[in-house]
Amino acid sequence: MITAAPLDTTIAVVTPENIAFEYQLAGPFRRIPAYAIDVLVRCGLIVGFAVILMMLGLGSQMLIPGSFLFAALLVGYFLISWFYGTLLETYFNGRTIGKWALGLRVIGVDGRPLDGTRAVIRNLLRIADFAPMAALSQLNADLPPVFLIPTGMVGLVCMICTRRMQRLGDLAAGTMVVVDERSWQLPVTHIDDPRAAALASFVPADYRVSRTLARTLATYVERRAYLTPPRRREVSRVLAEPLLQRFGFRPDVDPDLLMMAMYHATFLSDSRPTGLPSARVSGPSPLLRDLAVPPAAGLPAPVGGLPTAMGSPAGLAGTLATAPDSIAVNTEGTP
Repeated sequence: MITAAPLDTTIAVVTPENIAFEYQLAGPFRRIPAYAIDVLVRCGLIVGFAVILMMLGLGSQMLIPGSFLFAALLVGYFLISWFYGTLLETYFNGRTIGKWALGLRVIGVDGRPLDGTRAVIRNLLRIADFAPMAALSQLNADLPPVFLIPTGMVGLVCMICTRRMQRLGDLAAGTMVVVDERSWQLPVTHIDDPRAAALASFVPADYRVSRTLARTLATYVERRAYLTPPRRREVSRVLAEPLLQRFGFRPDVDPDLLMMAMYHATFLSDSRPTGLPSARVSGPSPLLRDLAVPPAAGLPAPVGGLPTAMGSPAGLAGTLATAPDSIAVNTEGTP
């Protein structure tokens, strides 16, 4: 017996940084109200523009000739009607006023933000999604046939038949409309070193990793297998030094291990404990405040289970040449 699968409007997108997101697709019943709001906003802008032109043309001394006002009105109507969505979606992170009000956003099918080229394509092809046009004379023969009503059947059928609920403009631009709420999934990279989980337990529970730092951690852990151990410490020291000071860790904590611990705390742990038990790592605590006697300058005492840092600081971009531009990280995070 064939069982029907439940209707699921979520779609998984894996970014080039090996981070997976789940998006909920926006169907026609959520996109039509958003578009109706945008139509009202556009009408308000056109009416406001027309009122301004009328105020300039009134009075005993006309500042602007009437023919120029009429031409300006036509140009303004054209620009607002055709480029309202393009400008807002390009500079407002894939949202128009209607999409913002309904909690929707346009993104690329690869999960990347919408750019100007894609915004232009998807908005210019909107006229094709509104086809076929219906005339009022089809309802009443006495009405003139010049008034056309867009039925939108092409766009509706296209959304129903595509996996990402895309209309023709979305298919041509490589975009999709999603609900602006994302959930993170576990990355495919796993850490087998138990010391990373132990050190991750010392990361403060109220520390929140920024999106840029999360992408960098994913890139580093994915590519660290191609680096020698000394090179790993040299590269990871660039990111680890600010975190060592922020968390109050000992300066001899291995920066490579700290990066794996941060990756574990960010992606592989559901939650971190709020307290700080006394024994989480075999040997001395990695916290600087737990040192009984500070180590001599230049001769750090090794922490049990945590190798001593080696190598000299170097630019991360020089080592991970193929890493994205966002590899320069703000390690402050978001509290």
